[in-house]
Amino acid sequence: MRKLSPEESALWAKVTATIRPLSRTPVEVDQVQLPTVPSTKGRVAAVRPAIAAPRPTVGHQHATLDGGWDRRLRSGSVEPDRVVDLHGHSLDRAWDAIDRALERSIAAGDRVLLLITGHERKGEPPLERGRIRAAVHDWLAVSRHSPRIAAVRGAHRRHGGGGSLYIILRRN
Repeated sequence: MRKLSPEESALWAKVTATIRPLSRTPVEVDQVQLPTVPSTKGRVAAVRPAIAAPRPTVGHQHATLDGGWDRRLRSGSVEPDRVVDLHGHSLDRAWDAIDRALERSIAAGDRVLLLITGHERKGEPPLERGRIRAAVHDWLAVSRHSPRIAAVRGAHRRHGGGGSLYIILRRN
């Protein structure tokens, strides 16, 4: 096996600095030491810190589930363990209702929570409707229950379609 050239070593250092470990234990990017590698032109080529900037956390709506879960959710064959309807709630009351429902679902060992938010309305602010739907992903990402949420998916038409979400909880 041949040794890497200085340029290849620098490139490999950039690649390895951006790898996300398979472990669920997060690794702080500050712990990664980026080497400086001499280039062939006699200058020192430093690996730019922008490469090692922490990656934004993946939102629950992009979290991966196994293929069986996604197929069952898309087909509507999953029955929710708990349903929370946020119609008629203010933003504050909706946040409280989501927090209480997540707390109860986790305590009861539920796996699927159906969150009925109503359809988000696109357009210029101020919008009087759709504010809960627009904020729900951000709320879930900063929720105290966020580590217990495996994924968030759009609900099947029989469970409300675009106006509802499935919240899939991790097992205890």
